[in-house]
Amino acid sequence: MSSDVADPVPQVVPQVVFVCRANGGRSVASRLLTEHYAQGRVRAVSGGTEPGEHVHPEVAAVLERLGLDTSRETPERITVETVAASDVAVTMGCGDECPWSPTTRMLDWPLDDPKGQDDATVRRIVADIDARVRALVTELAPGHELPPSVLDGSR
Repeated sequence: MSSDVADPVPQVVPQVVFVCRANGGRSVASRLLTEHYAQGRVRAVSGGTEPGEHVHPEVAAVLERLGLDTSRETPERITVETVAASDVAVTMGCGDECPWSPTTRMLDWPLDDPKGQDDATVRRIVADIDARVRALVTELAPGHELPPSVLDGSR
């Protein structure tokens, strides 16, 4: 049985992995912001070289006030395989411990560690991450109109 309608070409969804030391602050914020802005057009994963037990509470509080749910976030160890399976790997403060792959585009975002910081400092770091994530999503999902920044309605 033939059809006059051609099957749609499956779209390849790029994957970005965010890596920091504990997978409890910067990488979690980056992943959640990417998922929020990309709306399924970019897959985001995160991990840490020395994962902690939970998301840093000061980071979770800021993200929650911005409307991002951190309740299901559990720090995970990053693997070379995850980096190699990604189109882009963004490292943040893990230095030489960050896994590397020659097949993956590697970016390093020099961001302060929000762990143990006051609310204003965490908000500044999240704002920096927000701008970087918005630019990355625009690059990885051309033509996708981003929703307004979560910071526009800052709570």
